[in-house]
Amino acid sequence: MLNIVIFGPPGAGKGAQSQHIIDKYKLVHLSTGDILRSQIAIGTPLGLQAKKLMDKGELVPDDIVIGMIRYKIENAQNPNGFIFDGYPRTVAQAKALDEVLSENKTAINGVISLEVQYNELVKRILGRGKDSGRSDDQDIKIIENRILVYNDKTAPLIEYYKKQNKYHSINGMGTIDDIFKRISSVMDKF
Repeated sequence: MLNIVIFGPPGAGKGAQSQHIIDKYKLVHLSTGDILRSQIAIGTPLGLQAKKLMDKGELVPDDIVIGMIRYKIENAQNPNGFIFDGYPRTVAQAKALDEVLSENKTAINGVISLEVQYNELVKRILGRGKDSGRSDDQDIKIIENRILVYNDKTAPLIEYYKKQNKYHSINGMGTIDDIFKRISSVMDKF
């Protein structure tokens, strides 16, 4: 089973690259953002709670996210593996993911980290906000806060995965196809 974490700040292109990875490697896509947005769209209590936090650019609590991920892993039908997009975001989540995967007799094979310059991140997010209508992608203060939260809470994952020899930094600048070629050259070695 091939299990990949795609990692990077908001606007790094995780969603676009995830789709290419899914198509080539036939992995199940687990995006906490998509899961949470679907809960918001149908108006569940979890979705409403998550929306309040997401609208401020804050992270949803670990116990909620971990529970959703566990359910998705345990209920997948004969997967080739998983691509985790937007999860884990903290070292505590990474440890919990390792435990859930171990319980299911598998593990993370590698972490693909998309590295993108700050100004390009802001430009991409604002562009996405115009296309999607997402309010959290149209407010520069929220965008700046999301990048700050990423740097504060998520960047420590780099060391966590480096210690496991699973961390792979990829230049996330350029065309989607060029970036995917870089990702594939790393993933083909897993």
